[in-house]
Amino acid sequence: MRTSNAVVSLGLIGLAFGFSPAASFDGRRTPEMAPVAVPLPPARRAPLAAVPHGASTGPALSSVPPVAVKPFDALRSGNRMLREGRIDQGLLALEYAAERGLPSAIWKLGRIYADGDGVGVDEKRAFEYFRNLTKAHAYDPPGTPHARFVANAFVTLGHFYLKGISGSDVRPDPVVAHGMFRHAASYFGDPEAQYQVGRMYLEGAGTPKDAVQASRWLRLAADMGQRNAQALLGAMLFKGKDVSRQAAMGLFWLTVAKDAVAKEGAGPDDKWITDTYSSAFAQATEDERVLAHAYLEGWMRKRR
Repeated sequence: MRTSNAVVSLGLIGLAFGFSPAASFDGRRTPEMAPVAVPLPPARRAPLAAVPHGASTGPALSSVPPVAVKPFDALRSGNRMLREGRIDQGLLALEYAAERGLPSAIWKLGRIYADGDGVGVDEKRAFEYFRNLTKAHAYDPPGTPHARFVANAFVTLGHFYLKGISGSDVRPDPVVAHGMFRHAASYFGDPEAQYQVGRMYLEGAGTPKDAVQASRWLRLAADMGQRNAQALLGAMLFKGKDVSRQAAMGLFWLTVAKDAVAKEGAGPDDKWITDTYSSAFAQATEDERVLAHAYLEGWMRKRR
């Protein structure tokens, strides 16, 4: 299909597929109550609209004459095309929306290339989409509809900086990774970011080791349902490693994490949660088990 025809047809395609409303982040600041400066990396490539798409054919979208297609309509149509297996057309539609500044479209393209969803994994291209999104929207209000996309972009950039990107100038840099996670954790209140910040404080990666700060960040993420944070916090409290031992509270958090794994389905990365719970339960005294169960009942009541 010619590029112009593909774009023009966007307005005629049903809008059956779209994004669910963005989650509401509470925008809590860091446990230290201090604002965070975002260590955005310098530009490495041409602006998004000028980057050619390897899988597409025809002229660049920026050269297509203007058509009466709203960016959000292009986004929804593009998602539908992807679901139907029309990968090239779906990507063209998403690029059309992304070039017009729609944050969710930029994020979607980044996720496609980061995950290899229907295309080959291209971390360098994914990095640029996420970098552009964070540069443009780092300090947008947390309550905006696209806040969760921006937060996830920061988290993904953090992971890129933890391991680096082969064949690029993105080198492993835990300090920058910590900054990326911390901004998403403090400004957008993202639970995955809060977990990563807590883990890095616990390990002393990219920041001085600080078990107290680690437990505070993990508690924020655990309260929001992040099961890795629940399990890690539970293990810390049960063992009393670098913090005061609270065996019953630790067993409670491990139980919550274990139940989440059972409810949502265990993946290959979840075995450590169930193993840690089983070990703690076997070591706990009867009094500790009873108190942990009481904590669990209170937790469940609050969420009804």
